[in-house]
Amino acid sequence: MKKFTLRNLRVALAVVFFLSITLLFLDFTGTVHAWLGWMAKIQFLPALLAMNVAVVAGLVLMTLLFGRVYCSIICPLGVMQDVFAWFGKKSKKHRYTYSPAKNVLRWLMVVLMGAAIILGIGAFVALFAPYSAYGRIAQSFLSPLWQWGNNLLAYWAERRESYAFYSVDVWMRGSVTMIVAGITAVALAVLAWRNGRTYCNTVCPVGTVLGFFAKFSLFRPVIDTSKCNGCGLCARNCKASCIDSKNHKIDYSRCVDCMDCIGKCSKRAISYSLRTRQQPAEALSGSEAPAIDSGRRRFFTITALAGTAAAMKAQDKVVDGGLAEILDKKAPVRKTPVVPPGAQGIRNLTTHCTACQLCVAVCPNGVLRPSADFERLMQPESSYERGYCRPECTKCSDVCPAGAIKPITVADKSSIQIGHAVWVKENCVPLTDGVECGNCARHCPVGAIQMVASDPDNEGSLKIPVVNTERCIGCGACENLCPARPFSAIYVEGHENHRTI
Repeated sequence: MKKFTLRNLRVALAVVFFLSITLLFLDFTGTVHAWLGWMAKIQFLPALLAMNVAVVAGLVLMTLLFGRVYCSIICPLGVMQDVFAWFGKKSKKHRYTYSPAKNVLRWLMVVLMGAAIILGIGAFVALFAPYSAYGRIAQSFLSPLWQWGNNLLAYWAERRESYAFYSVDVWMRGSVTMIVAGITAVALAVLAWRNGRTYCNTVCPVGTVLGFFAKFSLFRPVIDTSKCNGCGLCARNCKASCIDSKNHKIDYSRCVDCMDCIGKCSKRAISYSLRTRQQPAEALSGSEAPAIDSGRRRFFTITALAGTAAAMKAQDKVVDGGLAEILDKKAPVRKTPVVPPGAQGIRNLTTHCTACQLCVAVCPNGVLRPSADFERLMQPESSYERGYCRPECTKCSDVCPAGAIKPITVADKSSIQIGHAVWVKENCVPLTDGVECGNCARHCPVGAIQMVASDPDNEGSLKIPVVNTERCIGCGACENLCPARPFSAIYVEGHENHRTI
């Protein structure tokens, strides 16, 4: 039986978190979020933007107690880099070397990230937030494969008269999001393959902030100089490049507590233990720092303990007995984008959203998709070519971990006005084809559309829609269900600030 080690425990926990968080981005039913949604809410940057003081304080205390275990267990981007690094070690063992910390670059990224958050520059936050970066990768490349697999199961089950699965539309996310996700994945794969945790310890602002607290961690890998023979095996297996074996020092601001060094040391000269007065705390540069007094140690200890198939492509829909193909709908040009209920408005969304794509993943009707606009790059916006925002659905507000979409109830949603419908006379079927329609009025869930005679002097004339903008909530049912192609005869114009009607 394999001997239990701290490294085995760390790997097991990392696998559980990584697979669970990945499943959050792949699940299109929303059921997984009821059980595992908390894993998204304990990610550091989303919790910080949501001003979730309890989570942020808990992560800081955990770091003060155990070191940067967040980066090696909870952060999915960090675990993904470990996967790439593991494949790299298969090609060459003992591949790493010690390198000094690039502190100027690290803290510059923290300052830039802080400025971007304060100034509401969502594009910068979205590009460098680690949790969001992984979410885009999972949504862009793994989600379609997951959906195709589901549709194959649905096809197989249907042939056996079982309806345990149902087919879903498989659609690729916006080209901008796909390109950004692809470049991020390739860059991280190359860096991790060659140098392990380079991204975490040079670019990632979360890693730098937690690294500051990790310098004072109570439990940490410690080198016993009386046992160490200076072979350097620990440094050659340290994917954080933070072990200076010649000087017997570890840069704890970069150490992610992976425990790889402990298992590689044949002399058992490295152990994960409680720091004492005789074990100095190395600063960022690797120089010695004063040992913390017993009073502070007791404070940290007490506080930490207290706070701790058919999927390939659906057949084209046709009308007129299969003689005429229905054209795909095209999105109208909106002066103001439509953002989901609970966002409170464009400013709140832009300020808090990290573009993790979790709301996009869980949207059951394909209404939410990443924005290509630079000011709101990859942040969610509503478009109604595939479906409309159903009044009974609040899934996006249920899963948002950053406070960009506030939690709302079904009753709240029915009264939140995110936009209003606009009628386009030139596209309306009664006027262009001379046939009755009224589809928009029949399907409006709040009764904001009425049909009136197109000719005021002739009550028998074909009827056209009139929108009560004070009653409309901007759900998009009219736009989605309008038979006009390729542009609907009625579309939703967004509101900068949402209001309750």
